[in-house]
Amino acid sequence: MDSTKTITFSLLVFSLLIPARTSVTCNNAGCRRGDPVIRFPFRVKARQPESCGYRGFDLTCDNADNATTISLPSGDFTVEQIDYAAQEIWINDPDNCLPQRILTLNLSTTPFSSVYSRSFSFFNCSTSDYLRFRPLNPIACLSSENSTVFATASPRVVNFLSQTCRFVKRVDVPVLWGFDEQIASSDLSENLWLTWRVPRCRGCEIRGGRCGPKSNSTPEIVCSNVPKSGIPMRARYAIAIGAGIPGTLFLFGLFCFICGKIKSFIKRHRLGPDPDQSSPAHLIQPNVIISGLDGPTIESYPKIVLGESKRLPKPDDATCPICLSEYEPKETLRTIPTCRHCFHSECIDEWLKLSATCPICRDSPEKSSPAPEENLDSC
Repeated sequence: MDSTKTITFSLLVFSLLIPARTSVTCNNAGCRRGDPVIRFPFRVKARQPESCGYRGFDLTCDNADNATTISLPSGDFTVEQIDYAAQEIWINDPDNCLPQRILTLNLSTTPFSSVYSRSFSFFNCSTSDYLRFRPLNPIACLSSENSTVFATASPRVVNFLSQTCRFVKRVDVPVLWGFDEQIASSDLSENLWLTWRVPRCRGCEIRGGRCGPKSNSTPEIVCSNVPKSGIPMRARYAIAIGAGIPGTLFLFGLFCFICGKIKSFIKRHRLGPDPDQSSPAHLIQPNVIISGLDGPTIESYPKIVLGESKRLPKPDDATCPICLSEYEPKETLRTIPTCRHCFHSECIDEWLKLSATCPICRDSPEKSSPAPEENLDSC
C-alpha cells in the first residue's frame, strides 16, 4: 500500500516538472506611423518574442528615424510595404543609393527571391563624353566629376555603350512588374520587389485567418482565427421554418389531390360508366365529307376512243397529265366538258371520285347527260 502511494506521488511530481505546451500569443507590431504592420512570419526584434517570427524574417526599428529595417547580406534596407496575402515585400536603400546595393545584391542565403527580375548591365563612362549619351539616364549617386555610370537592360544600348565605356557588371535586378527592358537606361531608384515561398501562409491570409506557430514547443505552422463562412445558425433556422411550412402544406395538398384521383378512378372501374353522362352509340354519327363526284356524274362525261393518228382537240394533249404516259391508239380517253381536257378514262375516273375539279385548270365541271363512246380519229 505504501509503495502504491509512493508511485502515485512520484508520477504527480514528474507531471508537474514537465513544461506544459503553451500556445503562442503574438500581437501585431510596428515601428512608426505609416510603416507596414509586422506579424508572422516577420517579427520586430526586442518587441516580439522569437517564436512569433520565422527564421530569416527578423526586422528592426532603426534608431535614427525609427524606420522598419531588414538586414540582407548586401546591407540594411528600409521596408516600404508588405503584402502578406501575396507573400511579397518591397524594400529600398535608406541611404538613397539603391544601385550601389544592387551591385552587391545576393539573395541566395536569404528566404527571399525576385518576383520579377531583369538583367541590367552597368557601364562607367567618361564625363567628357556625356553629351554623346545625353538621352541616357545616369545613376547620380554612383557618378563623379570625371565619370558617369549608366545601367541598361536594352541590348541595343549595351552594344552602344560597349564601344566607348568600361563594362562594370551584369546584375539580375528584382524590378517591378511591367518594366520595359527596351528603355534606354534607368537610375534603378525604384523599390526592389521580393517574395518568399516558406512559410506558406498565402491561403490562410486570403481566407482572413492568422498564420503562425502552433505552440512554443513545436515549429508547426497553423492557420487560426479563420472567419466562419456561410449563413449563421439563426438564419438557417429561420429559412428552414419559413420554407418548411409552405412546402409541407403543398406536399399535403398534392397528396390529397392524388388520393382523390385514385379513388375516382377505382370507383369508375367498379361501377362502370355513368349512364347519365354517356351517349348512345347510335346518336353519335361521324362527319363524312365527300368532295368528289358520284359515279353517274363521272359517266356523264364524254369518252373518246383514240384513233391511229392520235389527234386530240388540243394539240398539246399527247400525254395523260395524271399518269404521265403517252396516249396510244385504241385507248379510251375521257374529256372534261367545260375545259375539254383529255385524260385516260381510268385515271380521270379515280381522280374525280376524290376531287370534283379538273387536274389541270381546277375548273369545276357541270353535270351533263351521259354520252356514248365515240371512235374519233380527229378529236
